[in-house]
Amino acid sequence: MNLLSMPRVRPATKSNQQGFASGWLSSARRRLLTWYRRNARTLPWRETNDPYAIWVSEVMLQQTQVATVIPYFKRFLAAFPAIAALARAHEERVLRYWEGLGYYRRARQLHAAAKQIVAEHGGEFPRDRESILHLPGIGRYTAGAIMSIAFDARQPILEANTIRLLSRLTAFRGDPQSTAGKEFLWSAAESFLPAHGCGTFNQALMELGGLICTPRNPKCDACPLNSLCPTNLNGLQSIIPAPARQPTIEEAFEVAIIVLRDDGAVLLRKCAPGERWAGLWDFPRFKLPSPDGASPTKKELARLLSRFAGLQSQTVAHFATLRHQVTRFRITLDCFTAEIADDSLRLNDGEDARWLRPRQLSKYPLSTTGRKLAKLLAGRATLTAAK
Repeated sequence: MNLLSMPRVRPATKSNQQGFASGWLSSARRRLLTWYRRNARTLPWRETNDPYAIWVSEVMLQQTQVATVIPYFKRFLAAFPAIAALARAHEERVLRYWEGLGYYRRARQLHAAAKQIVAEHGGEFPRDRESILHLPGIGRYTAGAIMSIAFDARQPILEANTIRLLSRLTAFRGDPQSTAGKEFLWSAAESFLPAHGCGTFNQALMELGGLICTPRNPKCDACPLNSLCPTNLNGLQSIIPAPARQPTIEEAFEVAIIVLRDDGAVLLRKCAPGERWAGLWDFPRFKLPSPDGASPTKKELARLLSRFAGLQSQTVAHFATLRHQVTRFRITLDCFTAEIADDSLRLNDGEDARWLRPRQLSKYPLSTTGRKLAKLLAGRATLTAAK
């Protein structure tokens, strides 16, 4: 039994994974590539076959929109034009260029992998799959994307767009995130690949999934594969692929304290390994003991500040309230300024904190909310100076 026998629709199972019907396959490949030649977006990482640039783009594109990635990709490559330059850079500088993209573990792993490539491969990106998979942060998808696009290796890919596209092309009604679902879709992705030009073909699959075969309201009328797609022919777009389970959103309440010295310097701390935003800098931040949304009293704020760095606050004032979401947490962050008399720091073991002039904050990688607070602080300083 073929994986897909047209026009009759048969949900895919382990018993019919031998491959696509040959006539369907040749027609689908030809239509897909013709559509891609006419409709492919001009993207900076498509203008090169340099495995380093392709690697950077693939890591940045994980869980991030293309439009968001483009300016980050250009700035990152300008700052770190080669693997050796990235390997030599200080982690804080790497994180500063990554700031705003989120999921900072990606940047730390990219940096660690660059160092490994320099140490083990003389600064040249490896070509063999085993060595690539041995690099930090590179899994089966990223390895396949790099190898196919940079080296034209016959390697399949499977990411959000191609999972959705292949699920619909095979009328797969199972859970695409399950072990069995992933095994089936990886097999389908490999069967779909041509003998040559796999990099272009894989990019065409991702492009079609991203622009046409969208999660909601796919543009089936504009799809080159619409007459070959059992999901379209049977009107199953709303149920294929099976919807992912949505995480339960939890409310969280935190407080940030902008500690001000007489000369205008502010106190920043480095987020420790294992913390959210590890390696980035932030204003002292604390979880409220009772997440009921009530603002802490000045006495409670003074106690938090004393416990953190042995500082005694003179004047405490509300500064701003920020709301943001991190993974499954919707966070309300109450921000206060605290003026102190003695700037001597008595930090706990493992803490890294320092006094910085407001103009120095632009050089440090900050958390998303930390950067917002720094901009608000700069705006207030400008306003005060103008009076």
